[in-house]
Amino acid sequence: MPRLKRETFGSGDQTWLGSDHGLFNARTGTLDVSTFTAGTHYPNGYFPSGLIVNCADEGAIKPFTGGAGEQLGFVLTDQSTDGVADIAIPVLRHGLIKTAHLPVSTNLPATAPAGFVFIGGN
Repeated sequence: MPRLKRETFGSGDQTWLGSDHGLFNARTGTLDVSTFTAGTHYPNGYFPSGLIVNCADEGAIKPFTGGAGEQLGFVLTDQSTDGVADIAIPVLRHGLIKTAHLPVSTNLPATAPAGFVFIGGN
């Protein structure tokens, strides 16, 4: 009997989005899975929608640390991972962000960089 695997696909919790601005312009990049920590970035076996990333190099997207030369982006939809293989992901590069609803806000800049507006509330 073949080994079957059932997966559920969806967009995830996108309450962090302040509007649909930027959704249709999300860019595809390759997430360098080896640079992320399972317990911090994908504790449930997937990278959650709204995870902050450094997308300065779209061929090797890494965690955002706030370092010089980094470019802020957000994983647009939940992305399943085996913890090893790099994966292609959609990255939001501009838009309105409800910071209180982000899954991880570590290293989030205090003020929004160009292209983003950080807002509070629901």
